[in-house]
Amino acid sequence: MLTKHFLVVLYVIAAVSCKKQEYTIIIRAATIYDGSGKPGFVSDVAIHGDTIAAIGDLSYALAKQEIQANGLALSPGFIDAHSHHDRGMFGMRDMPACVSQGITTIVVGQDGGSHFPLSDYLKEIEAKPVAVNVASYSGHNTLRDSVIEGDYKRVCTPEEIEKMKRMLKQDMEAGALGLSTGLEYDPGIFSDPGEVLALAQIAKQFNGRYISHIRSEDRYFWRAVDEIINIGKETNIPVQISHVKLAMKSILGQSEKLIKKLDSARAAGINITADIYPYTFWQSTMTVLFPARNFKDRREAEFALTEITTPEGVLLGTYSLDTSYVGKTLAEISSLRKTDPPKTLMDLIAEVETRKGDESVIVTSMAENDIATIMKWQHAVICSDGSGVGRHPRGYGSFTKVLRYYVREQKALSLEEAIHKMTALSAENIGIEKRGKISVGHYADLVLFDPNRIADQATPQYPQLQSTGIEKVWVNGVAVYGQGKTASVYPGKVIRGMVISER
Repeated sequence: MLTKHFLVVLYVIAAVSCKKQEYTIIIRAATIYDGSGKPGFVSDVAIHGDTIAAIGDLSYALAKQEIQANGLALSPGFIDAHSHHDRGMFGMRDMPACVSQGITTIVVGQDGGSHFPLSDYLKEIEAKPVAVNVASYSGHNTLRDSVIEGDYKRVCTPEEIEKMKRMLKQDMEAGALGLSTGLEYDPGIFSDPGEVLALAQIAKQFNGRYISHIRSEDRYFWRAVDEIINIGKETNIPVQISHVKLAMKSILGQSEKLIKKLDSARAAGINITADIYPYTFWQSTMTVLFPARNFKDRREAEFALTEITTPEGVLLGTYSLDTSYVGKTLAEISSLRKTDPPKTLMDLIAEVETRKGDESVIVTSMAENDIATIMKWQHAVICSDGSGVGRHPRGYGSFTKVLRYYVREQKALSLEEAIHKMTALSAENIGIEKRGKISVGHYADLVLFDPNRIADQATPQYPQLQSTGIEKVWVNGVAVYGQGKTASVYPGKVIRGMVISER
């Protein structure tokens, strides 16, 4: 006969075994695209705290909050491999430009521009977090601007390079992912390859990476590609071409040639990758149209307006000296000023320089076929190169445009391929751990969306229109966006390089 004590023990064991597992959140019946590139599958996902705790049939489990996905797509949060969304970030901590298109991590310090010392900036973010995670490179132009003495239109002295190396080492110790360059911009455009290589060697000492707005995206494109390939060869660190583009008439349609060149480099052991955004027009300054900075050379102005773009293809995004020009093309402004487009371009630059104004232009100079070809390359990831305050629609619409246009309409990519390029592949290329996949133990950065309805809305005329089809976004297990609104919560974390675990 069983004793009374033994019966009590059996009852307790049975009660414990029948107790349902409890989680913070369960998302039920979602079509999961886990970031690996594999086809979607219907399952439940549980979040506990900031972590993905379980995937599978969780009908036995309980949660403080349950979300009925009803077959909607659930993917890892999108990682913006090249972002400027930190501009004005502390004034809009809910980060609407990011979360409304599913971005949960931004990688800043791009194009050679970063905060120095980076340690102070990262501490500021930790003291005043935002809705998304933030990682940063250390920028070559920032370092160069800090140390160069006298005229910056020259190569640096050995002493100046040593100063930059010490500053980069300081940033790497603080958690920079690596070195970024903006070699089409001042003052980096005046550096020689040896200067950049010397700094990339410092990034190597910290297992860092190199990302570059290469020295030319038009006239000297192939030479610029060779330079970044050589940096990868000499340092043996991962190198990434920022917002890769073929941006001049004579090289349009040569994307296959570029892919072959990059594949050849990879076959030789060079870990080269690229990021790209889904627009045929870029935003920068008028000055980048003059690589020799010879702004008074009419032949250069004519070349820019015939071989790189057209007067109708140059849209003023910023012009502080006369805001009525903003939103107008160079052709329209030329008509207003009664000067031809080359002279108008030269005059606008001269006025900004003389009166210390601000300017930016949105320039159409790429081909759709090249964008699709590069985007399909297996080592290319998606970026925005955008911000929440710019006039280019990429700041609000890059990721959702890929899903609308290149996936649903053009079928250039499958949904699982596109998500892979927005998530796990970005994390791999950048060196971010425990993000970019829906996997147990990874951080709960997640996006729930309708693949049939997801679409960008932003345009150059209305650059801050939010996308449609994003149902809900979580960052580190906290809902930051839903029902078309930000949640005004700030669970984002600083992501540092050289850190095996963020815990």
